[in-house]
Amino acid sequence: MSEKKVPKATLQRYPVYLKALRKLHADGINRIMSRELADYVSIESTTIRRDFSFLGNLGKQGYGYNVEDLISIFSNQLGVNFDEKIILVGAGNLGKALLNYNHWNHIVGEIVCAFDLYPENVKKASVPVYGMDEIVEKMPEGCRIAILCISQDVQKTVDLLVAHGIHGFVSFAMEHFSVPSGVYVRHVDVVSSIQELVFETNAMNN
Repeated sequence: MSEKKVPKATLQRYPVYLKALRKLHADGINRIMSRELADYVSIESTTIRRDFSFLGNLGKQGYGYNVEDLISIFSNQLGVNFDEKIILVGAGNLGKALLNYNHWNHIVGEIVCAFDLYPENVKKASVPVYGMDEIVEKMPEGCRIAILCISQDVQKTVDLLVAHGIHGFVSFAMEHFSVPSGVYVRHVDVVSSIQELVFETNAMNN
């Protein structure tokens, strides 16, 4: 890892590059020029070369970049595990939509199983769906990330998940909950996002 301090804006672009590189690698592309990657991710090639320079001398003049090497470098920089095991808790309408999507395989891992109060009602799921009372028994080994799509017993469920190895939550739950130090939460609030956009749009038009 480079000892240079990487600007925040650059760090925010690294996941974009990694996702694109994983897709390119899956499509059989082994080498790419900065101008080609620029077209792929809609970021100026000069910006890409500057962003890459913080991680060392990654490319060769006239040759470009080795895609597989870049994937390894960015994965190490971001701490991203391609095989990250993610669980979904709550397989209602939103949860089922996320299961149907489950296309994070070009940057992180994938949802490997789900838990729901009524697993028998979840038809044709792409992963096994277990009852909420099976969380302890069916928790995948090494799983650290959970997506929350529940509206009942949120704090109780979070406490149980933390006790059994979950260190990060992506939460669609409306109910507030707390986690201990060292456990991270990213709340996804669509309503607040729409409100912010309405405010910004109104402010721009006034």
